[in-house]
Amino acid sequence: MSNLPALNASLNATAAVLLAVGFVLIRRDRRVAHARVMIAASVVSAAFLASYLTYHFGVQSEVGPTPFRREGAVKVAYYAMLLTHVVLAAVNLPMVLLTLWRAYRRDWDRHRRLARWTWPIWMYVSVTGVLVYLCLYWWNPEAAVE
Repeated sequence: MSNLPALNASLNATAAVLLAVGFVLIRRDRRVAHARVMIAASVVSAAFLASYLTYHFGVQSEVGPTPFRREGAVKVAYYAMLLTHVVLAAVNLPMVLLTLWRAYRRDWDRHRRLARWTWPIWMYVSVTGVLVYLCLYWWNPEAAVE
């Protein structure tokens, strides 16, 4: 269970790659391939959400949160990124679901209008999810031993 943060980051990175591929495919008017890739991005993101909730409501409640130990401007930048990541993730979930619903219903005009907002927010959330992981588990100095 302690490997869940790395799994979560991997799922976010995979979602970001799939989102980029989906973007390229729709720009090339490859609609069927675009649909398949976006469904894959949705499945990966759903797996991320399940793993994230398992970690935060299971593992983290036992071991406690991982503190960010850097100071100064780096700390301010980290918390600004974390805040925007969390807020946009919450906003994005219903947007993704509605965008998928509109595609399922073949309501292409409304799908396209919403996807223009959903895609960049989803991409930002996926990429910053990886960055939050790196900040906490790779670029975060060890606590001083007393």
